[in-house]
Amino acid sequence: MKVLIVEDESSLSKSITTYLGQNNFICDTALQFYEAKEKMHINDYDCIVLDITLPNGNGLELLKELKQTQRTDGVLIISAKNSIADKINGLELGADDYLIKPFHLGELAARINSIIRRRAFNGNNMMIVDKLNINILDKSVQTEKGVLDLTRKEYELLLYFISNQKRVLTKEAIIEHLWGTDAGMSNYDFIYAHIKNLRRKLIAAGCADYIKAVYGMGYKFVIPDAVHS
Repeated sequence: MKVLIVEDESSLSKSITTYLGQNNFICDTALQFYEAKEKMHINDYDCIVLDITLPNGNGLELLKELKQTQRTDGVLIISAKNSIADKINGLELGADDYLIKPFHLGELAARINSIIRRRAFNGNNMMIVDKLNINILDKSVQTEKGVLDLTRKEYELLLYFISNQKRVLTKEAIIEHLWGTDAGMSNYDFIYAHIKNLRRKLIAAGCADYIKAVYGMGYKFVIPDAVHS
């Protein structure tokens, strides 16, 4: 899952990034208002961790702009100000949650996971997609033939496809989601290999070939019964 950390305190930003990275998140960071604005404009995120007080601007202005463009990124506000007015204002502007500093990194990760589940999977910890039974909490996938032996990247790729079933995902978008904006990959061999391996494992487990190549554009997740819907 891809997260943007908007926090001007560099030591806290690094601590959050390190902790979330150890828990299988891909993290981008922004230390000030305009850097955050630029990254929010060019990238999609599963969740944005947003500090209110920033150099050169206010985090609530970024939230307002995000919602005006009808983006679906989740937003978790973090703030040292234990202000009821700020909390109400942030939630009314469209934030999903509000966390007061100082906080435990484990609680931050749990809140981010909760936001992502609510937005992408209607708050469910278990999800059934055609022949796939997905446990969001323990990150496992099961079919009628048993548990799928997926690597971490294959699991993340599968969830990315499932949560974007109606969209064609470009190779660039897949790279950014799985490896972050600083991946610096000059060819797509890694993507081809991951998609090939994931498709092979799904088909071997009795599933349809869900992942379809869209010529000149990218890939799309298609459930057979939904082809003509």
